[in-house]
Formats: sequence, C-alpha cells, structure tokens
Amino acid sequence: MPLDLVPIRCLTDNYAWLLHGNGRTALVDAPEAAPILAELAARGWTLDQIALTHHHADHIQAVPELADRTGAAVIGNALDAARLPPLDQPVRPGAHFDLCGEQAQAIDVPGHTIGHLAFHLPGSAMVFTADSLMALGCGRLFEGDAQAMWASLSRLNALPAGTLVCSGHDYCRGNGAFALSVDPGNAALRRRLEETAAGKRPCAPSTLADERATNPFLRVRELADGLGMAGAADADVFAELRARKDRF
Repeated sequence: MPLDLVPIRCLTDNYAWLLHGNGRTALVDAPEAAPILAELAARGWTLDQIALTHHHADHIQAVPELADRTGAAVIGNALDAARLPPLDQPVRPGAHFDLCGEQAQAIDVPGHTIGHLAFHLPGSAMVFTADSLMALGCGRLFEGDAQAMWASLSRLNALPAGTLVCSGHDYCRGNGAFALSVDPGNAALRRRLEETAAGKRPCAPSTLADERATNPFLRVRELADGLGMAGAADADVFAELRARKDRF
C-alpha cells in the first residue's frame, strides 16, 4: 500500500512532508520544528528518519531540535555533506535507500543548488522535489545554470504521469501569475488556478500530469513560438522562460 502522506505548512510558505507506513515515520525537509512536532504528537507517530533535499536554511534549520527530540536518523547528499547537518546516512546521487520501509531513489537535480536531491518513491508514486520542480514553476538558479536545471527538470519529467510532485513551497500565486503571462490560452492552467484560489485544491501536491499541463517550465515546446523561439533548443527556451520569470 502507498505510504500515508501529510503536508505540513511551515514558516511563511514552506512545506515539510511526513510519510508513514510499515511501522515507521519519515520527514522530508525540516523548516520549522513546532508544527512538525505538533503533527507527530497529534497522530501518535514517532519520527524515525529525516531526509534533506538541499542545504538552504529554510529546509534544514529544524534538524537539530527534531533529531534531539526524536533520535531520527538524518539522510542527505554525501557530496554536499559539508553544508548539511551531520548525516547519519549519506547517500550519493542515483543511490537507492530505505525511506519509511520503502525503496527510494536519490535523484540528482542541480540548478537551484549544486547539491540538490529529489527523492522518488515509485511504490507510493511520489517524488519530493523541494526547490527543483515546483508547483507551477521551478526554483531560482542560485548555484547552477539553466542547462543544469533543464536537465534536472527533464529527469523528473521522465517519471510516470501519475507521480505526486511534493514541492518545497507554496508559490502558486506568483508562479500562476507568471504562467498566465506566457501561456494565457491554457484552459487547464486557468482551471487549476481558479480551483486553488477557491480552496478546492492545494498548491501541492500535484501530479506530474498536472505540471505537464500547466507548468510553463515543462511546456517549452508549446510556448516556444509565442516567445519568438520557434526551432530553438528546449534548454534555450527554458533559459528564456527562467530569465523572464526572474524579471517578472
């Protein structure tokens, strides 16, 4: 059976994600201890693992308190360990590891940061993408370049369409406004934004099929003509979209 999935709103717009099943509980990213501890207490769950996607403070700053309070083992990118809290289980990009009793794969998704990982759980049809592929958008290019981020998004876009995309922030309002500015005729996008604004669906998770239909950064072929880039390479169209989003 798929693992139970619980989104936890943290800080201003962060998501942390609890997973539960097979007698174990795992957390993906640790922005803020109080709401995570409250959710664990409310459900009577004991935290066993904390998996970290990347080193930015709003994804790791609650690790010391959570690890101290629960004894949870900390998992993260072995190649970026110097910028992460102490790791009990370093994993390399491409490696498989146990997360909440299910096999997960650490997918290399540089662009936002060089050491960014996504965690794919095919048995539960979930992928935790943090600040790489985001709901209706993608992360800023703080350390990598557009080529690296396009390769990362392409890697994630190769997953099955029904995969739940669990991203790191609720940026749906800003991402949606930009998406409409470059894809104004997209009926699926308008419907998604209307449903989200009305509280009929959350910003995240979404399915990969949803993102393919509404996320401009996965729709470079459909948008190339409107950008005046017919015939341009997909990575170049992505770079133009990312530059426009940065100016938006």
